[in-house]
Amino acid sequence: MDFVRNAKKFGVRALLLQGLTFLSVLTSAFMIWKGLSLFTNSESPVVVVLSGSMEPAYYRGDILFLNNGYSPIEVGEVVVYKLKDKPIPIVHRVLKVHTQRETGKQFLLTKGDNNSADDRGLYNPGQLWIQRDEIIGRVKGYVPYAGMGTIWMNDYPQLKVGLLGTLCVLSLFSNE
Repeated sequence: MDFVRNAKKFGVRALLLQGLTFLSVLTSAFMIWKGLSLFTNSESPVVVVLSGSMEPAYYRGDILFLNNGYSPIEVGEVVVYKLKDKPIPIVHRVLKVHTQRETGKQFLLTKGDNNSADDRGLYNPGQLWIQRDEIIGRVKGYVPYAGMGTIWMNDYPQLKVGLLGTLCVLSLFSNE
């Protein structure tokens, strides 16, 4: 009932204006994200650490900033890679690099700092190395624990729905 009363009070034009303002904010955020993707040459320039496999370097909830430059990757660099048919990117350190002499193509072996074994058990069946085109980016900086909200929203989906619903309602009925 309150929704109908507020809709009548605002009028159709005011509601449309609020809807367009909301869409403008969404498209601006999308453009900023795509601009960052182009600038960093990474499909995902910002990621959140989801597990403790990189402790003590990075903890669960840390936000990582990535760049995917064209220079060769070196042993010791922390990279984010995404395997075919696996939805979640993995943040691990490069343990070994193999470069083909003929082509210069790089093959990488990775391992989490907190893991006892390398990542070959995580790779696709029969895969022994990560290829350069599977790398999303190299870690260039981080903000500790700033991504905990993302983890909470993934762990508790009702929190995500409630937050998005509240934001939508507030944006539709704000007077600014």
